[in-house]
Amino acid sequence: MATHDLGVLPAFDLDIPTLLDISREGGIGGRTRRYEKFAGDMGGVYRDGDAWRMDVEARGSDRLVYWVDDHRYQEGPGALVVGTSTLLPGRVGDEFAFTRGHLHEVADRAELYYCLRGRGVLLLETIDGRSEAIELTPGKAVDVPGHWIHRSVNVGDEPFVTLFCYAADAGQNYAIIGDANGMKSLVVTDGAGGWTTVPNSDHRGYRA
Repeated sequence: MATHDLGVLPAFDLDIPTLLDISREGGIGGRTRRYEKFAGDMGGVYRDGDAWRMDVEARGSDRLVYWVDDHRYQEGPGALVVGTSTLLPGRVGDEFAFTRGHLHEVADRAELYYCLRGRGVLLLETIDGRSEAIELTPGKAVDVPGHWIHRSVNVGDEPFVTLFCYAADAGQNYAIIGDANGMKSLVVTDGAGGWTTVPNSDHRGYRA
């Protein structure tokens, strides 16, 4: 019977396991990066540009709208990125607050989103025109396959916090949404305290 010497390490530097403190309020103790988006950064993202400009004039361009903490060892294949996204509540015109959204640069890479707090929608679309909107509340998760463009939307009245995980070499293609004049569907108020989706009449299709 073959034996293996588990005390012999591979001939390369090993990453060290890290204990992460995942906050239900948003954020990670032990993160390696944080990035933030402010109201002024969202120009050209919402369909109703006039409503966005009025919101910025009334409430300030430096108002934080969402932030992302993540932890990563490296960018190479085989590594994972673990993070939290915290999206504050609000609306611009009829649209609920959302993140920019993306397709992975390596398009077949999947991603997991698990809701820690709040009430939100994961809006998902494919280049060939399929669209899904899945509501998330604490304890619910969406396993997003590769080739799906995805965006988080806060349809509640408190921060929408999700834990996510994806392959470190996936990358993000944000331009695919802007080049199409926004996503095919918009998540808007239904006028009765809930949400619904409506077609984005400005959408001109995704380019592969």
